[in-house]
Amino acid sequence: MLSISERLAKQRTLRDWLRWQLTQTDRTIRELEAEEKEEKRRRDVARAEMMWKIQPARAVEGEPMLHRGGCGLYTGAGLLGAEEVVTALREFPGMTMCEICNPWGSLAGLGIEKPPPRRLPGGGAVQGNVQGDGS
Repeated sequence: MLSISERLAKQRTLRDWLRWQLTQTDRTIRELEAEEKEEKRRRDVARAEMMWKIQPARAVEGEPMLHRGGCGLYTGAGLLGAEEVVTALREFPGMTMCEICNPWGSLAGLGIEKPPPRRLPGGGAVQGNVQGDGS
């Protein structure tokens, strides 16, 4: 049988080891939470890239502008699926396409025709086409 001082020393050693285990477990939990947060962020980015958003017209006589879901030029709208975009294009046939994120490229597979070049206020067209290949 162990003496009181031996049992006390054993309990202190156990306590120190349990503290070390708790520290290791806390570190692992923080790392896993960070990984989980990054994974969610990546899923959200991938989901946004497969969807679209519509920026309302800036003027009464203007047309709305279509963006890819991940475009940072317009961030104030919910994401739309392909069917909703097709409906919006029927409702607003003059809808312009963002020249930065090129949403038309992701809609081509849905059988949507390439829109004409955007018209400038003075009546001229933007140089190049929506895809930005300079033609």
